[in-house]
This record gives sequence, structure tokens and C-alpha cells, in this order.
Amino acid sequence: MHIGIDTSCYTTSVAAVSDGKIVFDERVMLKVPKGSRGLRQSDAVFMHTRNLADIFEKVSLENVKSVSVSSRPRNVEGSYMPVFMSGVSAGKVAAAALGCKYSEFSHQQGHIMAGLYSADCLNWRRKPYLAMHISGGTTELLLVYGDKIDIVGKTLDISAGQLIDRVGVHLGMEFPCGMHMQEAAKERTKDISLPVSVKGLDINFSGAETQAMKMSESLENIASALLGCIGESLAKVLQNAQRKFDVENVLMVGGVAANLQIRKLLSKKVKGISFASEKLSSDNAVGIALLGSGI
Repeated sequence: MHIGIDTSCYTTSVAAVSDGKIVFDERVMLKVPKGSRGLRQSDAVFMHTRNLADIFEKVSLENVKSVSVSSRPRNVEGSYMPVFMSGVSAGKVAAAALGCKYSEFSHQQGHIMAGLYSADCLNWRRKPYLAMHISGGTTELLLVYGDKIDIVGKTLDISAGQLIDRVGVHLGMEFPCGMHMQEAAKERTKDISLPVSVKGLDINFSGAETQAMKMSESLENIASALLGCIGESLAKVLQNAQRKFDVENVLMVGGVAANLQIRKLLSKKVKGISFASEKLSSDNAVGIALLGSGI
């Protein structure tokens, strides 16, 4: 059995895989005060430490061959967040106590592996493909080949997740706002639009944020317009990237990639696109466990 640990900004996750199958997947969302748009890293570290102790009481530690953790956000120089040190500490202690292999990966690597696994696209690793990582803190276009990940496009201001959360909290939704935004959008009474700002492989979302904050429309109509703006922006970037790199396959990962309206729009406009399952789009330790298993 192979154990994975991921301690992201808002979720404590522990997973275990055996023979390529998920045998344990436990996640605990960190509690964010009502009306707030996030947590201080010090508060998140405390919550992770407490949650990991509780989760490890539930997972079997028999026949563990490896313990792997997400130790940083991305595989780039200087990529660091204190929250990941909670998982690193727990992982090192567990591996030492169990006498098994210990490995570190990036949070982004975990998302990509979970996406490939759940979308049944593990064979993509034999040639280059595109991955779009869209979450609360990240909106990045990646060119991936095997273990090599190059950031080739990104948002130049705020991420798609930040756009959703900032506007959502402004509209009175609880943080994180993704699911609330999705449910509200289903009840729209008319279609309105927000500006799409794409240049090459880069996106700007601040203009859409400013306009959404000023709209005198129903919450439901604003929610639909916001998700539509994100979907249209991503579609343009992905189409541009497919032409530039002559790569067809696209993998969508990260919490925002679970949004049904965005999925529907991208499925219509982007050829060769696959999505991580809804469950494995959000932060999880399954991808980290799979990476540690050497699958």
C-alpha cells in the first residue's frame, strides 16, 4: 500500500492506493470564518496538524511501502507555502516509523496525476499534452511531457478561483464559493455577459471582477455570466495553445475544473479535452499516493 498526504490552503487530505486502486481517501475542509475570503497560513497549519492526527487514526498502516507528500505548490524555484510543511512533517515521521520509502512531489503534480488517473488518460504520458490547472490560487496552462511540466500560460492578475470567491463573497455567498456559484447559475433568468480578456496564452480576470461587482442584476444571472466568462477565456487560451504547440490532448484539473457549466462550455469548444473526475478535481492526496506508487 502507498500513502499520500496533501495539505493545501483549505483541505487536509490523506489517501492510500494499492495495485493502482484507491483504498482510502479522506479529506477535511478547513473552516473559514463567515464573510472571510481565506485563512492565514498560520491558522491553516494548526488545522492541518490537528486534522492529520485524526485522519491517521482511520487509515490502516499495514504493509505500507511508501509515504509521499506534496511539499510545495509547483515544481518551480522558490515555490513555497507554509501549509505544506504540515504534511511534510507528518509524512517524514510516518515513513521513519514504518521504515518505508519517503517521497516529495508538488501539489500541482498531484492534481495532474489524479486527473490522468480518473480520466483514464495515463497513456498520455508517452507524448506531450496540455494541462490547465484552475483552482482557488492557480490558473496556469501547462505543457507536460512525462515528469516535465512547463508553465506556458497563466492569469496575469487573479486566478479563476479568486474571481469566483471574490465576487461570491461580495454577493453574500459562503467561502469557498464554487458550489454556491454553480447552484446559483442554474437558476439564471437571462443570459448576460462579462468581458473576456485573452492575449495569446494569458488571461486577465480583473476586468470581469470589476464589472461583476457593479452589476445591478440578480445573483443567479451574475453567477452564470461569471462562469461563462471563465469558460470562454479558458477556451480561447486552449485553442491558441493547441495551434501553437501542435498538441491536441488537453487535461483539465483543479477545483474550478469540477464546475459543470465550465465543463459543458469547454467540451463544446475545445477538441481533445478530458476532465479529472469531479471528486478528483478538488484538492486530494490520491494523485500524490499514485505518484509515490510509481504507477
